[in-house]
Amino acid sequence: MRKVVAGPANRLPRPPYDDAIETLLKALGGSAGLPELYEVEKLRKDASARTQPLTDALFANKSITVDDISIPGPRRDLTLSVVRPVATTGDRHPCIFYIHGGALVAADRFAGLDTSVVWAREFNAITVSVEYGRAPENIGTQPVEDCYAALLWVGNHLVDLGVDPERLLLHGTSAGGGLAAATALMVRDRGGPKLCGLVLECPMLDDRNEKVSSEQFSTGPFYNSTLNKFAWRCLLGERAGGSSVTAYEAPARGQDLSGLPSTFLDCASAEPFRDEIVAFASKLWEGGVQAELHVWPGGPHGYERLVPNAPFAILARQTRLAWMRRAFLQTT
Repeated sequence: MRKVVAGPANRLPRPPYDDAIETLLKALGGSAGLPELYEVEKLRKDASARTQPLTDALFANKSITVDDISIPGPRRDLTLSVVRPVATTGDRHPCIFYIHGGALVAADRFAGLDTSVVWAREFNAITVSVEYGRAPENIGTQPVEDCYAALLWVGNHLVDLGVDPERLLLHGTSAGGGLAAATALMVRDRGGPKLCGLVLECPMLDDRNEKVSSEQFSTGPFYNSTLNKFAWRCLLGERAGGSSVTAYEAPARGQDLSGLPSTFLDCASAEPFRDEIVAFASKLWEGGVQAELHVWPGGPHGYERLVPNAPFAILARQTRLAWMRRAFLQTT
């Protein structure tokens, strides 16, 4: 399976980590466990070990139900997991179409889906999560074509699902954030359901790895740009970083982001994605899109999972939930 050795040492000064992250590093002996040799199968195994307890807790939670649906996809059938609140009010729910992270190569539709319990409680919302094809088995636009096809299916079955057509929100985390941005571009260009908002949580947007933050965090104990380059090569092969990459593959390549829905973006100051996310927010504003951006100081990529009880992580979650609440309320 494809592998790559970690790159050269960082040559630029870095923003400091939050005290909670420093404490975590000390507890781990100075390393958060990222290997110097990246292999797809090991990344998948490690991701499964991290997420399986949360998935088990999701299925054990009595406040929600989880059902799977098989739908036609561009190349094969796709599986959607639908999470519903048990204590429902009304027959037209907000819906969050969720796209999971995992560096494009790892994790599954349940990664991060434990947050759907919070969305069910806070918004009485239904969550739909798609099992898109991962790289390197699926390349180029194939993963986002899966996401777009699944979103179209949801858009065509809103009544059956019990979803309010005015309150459909697209949400992606990390690699899923990049796929969510690309899916939103497809909806704009090809047509699709109306979206009341787009949430890009620490999104993976740019295959070029040329920004200052990418140089600052080319190595290190958390997700770094060396691993990021490996992930993009799994998706794009030798085209990664070249001129033929499209905005449907790497949304930061998009020159015109006008027409996208109101967008929430966040990231942390001590992660390789920071500057590409800031640049993407600026491009949204340039295109006349209402966008809200937060850069949380002291966090690496994945900080909410690493130190969920740190004050800045709690504030980040609260801020994102408040934006989603506004997006849902503005349509009523």
